Amino acid sequence: MKLTLRVWRQKNADADGTMSTYEVDGIAKDMSFLEMLDTLNESLILSGEDPVAFDHDCREGICGACSLVINGEAHGPERTTTCQLHMRAFSDGDTIDIEPWRASAFPVVKDLVVDRGAFDRIIQSGGYITAPTGAAPEAHATAVPKPAADTAFEHAECIGCGACVAACPNGSAMLFTSAKVNHLGVLPQGAPERESRVLDMVERMDAEGFGGCTLTGECATACPKGIPLFSITRMNREFVRAARKRG
Repeated sequence: MKLTLRVWRQKNADADGTMSTYEVDGIAKDMSFLEMLDTLNESLILSGEDPVAFDHDCREGICGACSLVINGEAHGPERTTTCQLHMRAFSDGDTIDIEPWRASAFPVVKDLVVDRGAFDRIIQSGGYITAPTGAAPEAHATAVPKPAADTAFEHAECIGCGACVAACPNGSAMLFTSAKVNHLGVLPQGAPERESRVLDMVERMDAEGFGGCTLTGECATACPKGIPLFSITRMNREFVRAARKRG
């Protein structure tokens, strides 16, 4: 396939960015989207130009590092991560716009790379359980009801890619935060800090400059791991309950 790529180029966080146009040829339909970008970068390096900077790590849809807005959609036209998107989703002669996540809480570092440190700070504020260190406890020492285990696993699938924020018209991080809150909140190990966790994590999320949630549902639609929208309403109930107790 021969494609026209319009790629966001930005030298650094302080520089102005612009869309630059490139032509790539010989792209196989079985290539992943990131392999296509690798091909572009090889040609740029050979011609003495600066390659396009983009995030990636495992390239297996697990780590959440890859983060691109493709033709206006977070991760592209399929419900998967960018690294698992293949070029068979496009046609010969297509023009593809490639941009970084767009959110004030995710400042651009360079080109398509953004700083998602805000997610880390939300996790640091309460996305953990306090437990004594030492040898691993017996697996069956604390019984977990099957429905609670299923709910915890469903929310634990969140990989922190940030597609929910990029897709949300308000730039909200409610789906990400609720996934982390609900993952631990339904387990007996997370119960002692259940109330402080939701209050602290929501407070940190607001402090990071994410937008407010209006439940438009774009976040759940874009999520490559299928975190459900009701995760947000569940966290909202937890937040109201905890706030009333704190007074």
